[in-house]
Amino acid sequence: MYSQKELSKFFEKKLKEKSFEGSPQQLYNPIQYMLDLGGKRLRPVLTLMGYGLFDDKIEKALPQAIAIELFHNFTLIHDDIMDNAPVRRGKTTVYKKWDSNTAILSGDTLFALAYQYAQKADKEILADVLSVFSQTAIEVCEGQQMDLEFEKKQDISVDDYIEMIRLKTGVLFAASLKIGAIIARASEKDTHALYKFGEVVGLGFQLQDDYLDTFGNEKIFGKKTGGDIVTNKKTYLFLKALEKADEKTKKELLQLYGTTNIDEAEKIKQVKSIFKNLDVDNETHNLIKKYYKQGVQYLNSLNTDENKKNELKKIAENMIKREK
Repeated sequence: MYSQKELSKFFEKKLKEKSFEGSPQQLYNPIQYMLDLGGKRLRPVLTLMGYGLFDDKIEKALPQAIAIELFHNFTLIHDDIMDNAPVRRGKTTVYKKWDSNTAILSGDTLFALAYQYAQKADKEILADVLSVFSQTAIEVCEGQQMDLEFEKKQDISVDDYIEMIRLKTGVLFAASLKIGAIIARASEKDTHALYKFGEVVGLGFQLQDDYLDTFGNEKIFGKKTGGDIVTNKKTYLFLKALEKADEKTKKELLQLYGTTNIDEAEKIKQVKSIFKNLDVDNETHNLIKKYYKQGVQYLNSLNTDENKKNELKKIAENMIKREK
């Protein structure tokens, strides 16, 4: 079984061999620009690893791995427009470098290109591959819509938030693995278990993101912490704090999230203090551990070589226990 590092290197090389140039250039240049920004390539690596659990010829899953990466980048281009984000991976976002209309069209083209790669599968399994891919695309959009609505809604529960991140983040990790396993002709039982593994690890991945944004070591994390607090983002930590707080503390937290008349550093300090006092930091860690343990249970149920499972377990650990 290949390691994550080996698969990342393999995928990066193969992706660079593909050309996404075309005419009009104004449509295709943003696509190439976005793909050249790099990133962890985690999702396509999971597709290759999902295949590699059951067969060694990982090149067979390469078209679908590319499809997953193209789809992911489509979502990022559109997310940046919706979030008014000026920077992505340290570079100017597509809509800022060009304009919103161009970014929307380039994103749509990426989505169509992703389908072209996804359908490069044997006819016996093509329907299954496209079914997973289509359903995942729908669910990711549902999660994004929920996220947008959460900005204005006040009565969001912790369960609502978990469902949102399952749709927005978890299902794409899950589908990446499942599609790889389908290409390798794995059993329905194994593809389902692999999907559930990816889903819960995806939840842990996003919760770790929430945690690091507030409590991460800035030198390791690579950016200033407290961004979610400054922008009043309703993360798991915030919602859990509201759930646990008494009326006085709840009112104080809501006031901090509802005012602009306060120094950013002071706001971050006060909110972090509330989170700490309510033990929300530890509760977040415990939930992440719970998801990791669930993932390992699904992984252990797979009918494949233990060494191959261990490589995937390492990826899960890196995703959930990372510090940046």
